[in-house]
Amino acid sequence: MRPLLTLSLLAAIAATPLAMAQDGSPVGLWKTIDDASGKPTALIRITEQQGELQGKIEKLFRAPNEDQNPKCVQCTDARKDQPIVGMTIVSGLKKTGDEYTGGEILDPKNGKVYKSKLTVREGGKKVEVRGFVGMPMFGRSQVWLRQE
Repeated sequence: MRPLLTLSLLAAIAATPLAMAQDGSPVGLWKTIDDASGKPTALIRITEQQGELQGKIEKLFRAPNEDQNPKCVQCTDARKDQPIVGMTIVSGLKKTGDEYTGGEILDPKNGKVYKSKLTVREGGKKVEVRGFVGMPMFGRSQVWLRQE
């Protein structure tokens, strides 16, 4: 009986990311893609705490000749000169209908913080993340790809 219980528990744990993807949850690991080159730039882990989403950078995809552990030298808040890997760049998003709104996103390349919203696409396989100034029409969107 004990092996069957253990096997059932392991199967449930392994299926959790798939279930999240199928139910349209943005919680999970996401790959960001550079707009210009089309190459992967980072892995972002989105979590939910007390009804709010936040996203931390888990990994950067950097060329061998680039600094593998860069710091946010352009940041102007508490993240200034902090390592980008491990940094929270998405925060405060709350579910509003079919979207998550009311949050902020940091662009570590320029240190700017933008208002943001997030929309789950294709049943949880992709998310569209929009950063903007003022109103959503004054911004740009990126599509992130689910990794687990």
